Amino acid sequence: MKILFLTALLFINFSFAQQITCSPQNKEAFEVKIKEIKSLKKDDIGASMAAIGKTFLGIPYVAKTLEIGTTETLVVDLEGLDCTTFVENVLAFSLLKKSDSTTFNNFTKKLETIRYKNGSLNGYNSRLHYFTEWIANNQFKGLITDITAKIGGTPIQKEINFMSTHRTLYPFLKDDDANLEKIKASEDYLNTQEFCILEKDNIAANEHLIQTGDIIALTTSIKGLDITHTGIATREQDGRIHLLHASTSGAVKISEKPLVDYLKGIKSNTGIMVVRVN
Repeated sequence: MKILFLTALLFINFSFAQQITCSPQNKEAFEVKIKEIKSLKKDDIGASMAAIGKTFLGIPYVAKTLEIGTTETLVVDLEGLDCTTFVENVLAFSLLKKSDSTTFNNFTKKLETIRYKNGSLNGYNSRLHYFTEWIANNQFKGLITDITAKIGGTPIQKEINFMSTHRTLYPFLKDDDANLEKIKASEDYLNTQEFCILEKDNIAANEHLIQTGDIIALTTSIKGLDITHTGIATREQDGRIHLLHASTSGAVKISEKPLVDYLKGIKSNTGIMVVRVN
């Protein structure tokens, strides 16, 4: 298994985009995924988000899949996902299906657009590290709409500095003062902004306003941090909203409990943000 793992880390750069990092296995996984989503019924974008998300069920949870090499590249990894890369890949494939464009080149363009500030990879700091910034920037691009305020959310401000105060957790920050200063600048900007949260105690009363395919971001009481986890809303056979997500417990799955009850088990959770794909 160790040999297979090391082999999977031998990535190649494709000639049409030197900043893309993708293994042959993941290029093959992309082709398989394209065949899967082509067979799905073309429905509204929310239904597509949930349906495409469910094609990833069972894919292992793997942390820090983007922290590869010594410089920032557009990493394509469909064989191991964390909560954010799961959402990003599902959104990219959903937009791809909507546009009827299924080439790898168009997929990577959409992934870059989603993952980076103003849609352009320009070093480590151009990645949208904090999810509140991810939401704001992708709303600016016209891809999504933050509907939290419309469904009962309230605005808050919180000091965001987790990355700069825990630099040893981030390979590209640990020994790079230049990257650290750029991250601090991003944090300084975020600290001037408000974001809305639907507080934990108010989610049940507003659950009916959440739709299948909405992106759910879990807000937190952890000092210096805005969001701890993300996933996709899916209304299941019990009529309740559940969370389709890359779970730290092992793999992409649908929460056994409805979202409201699932959140009760997370002590640090303060509520959610809800984002709808345009």
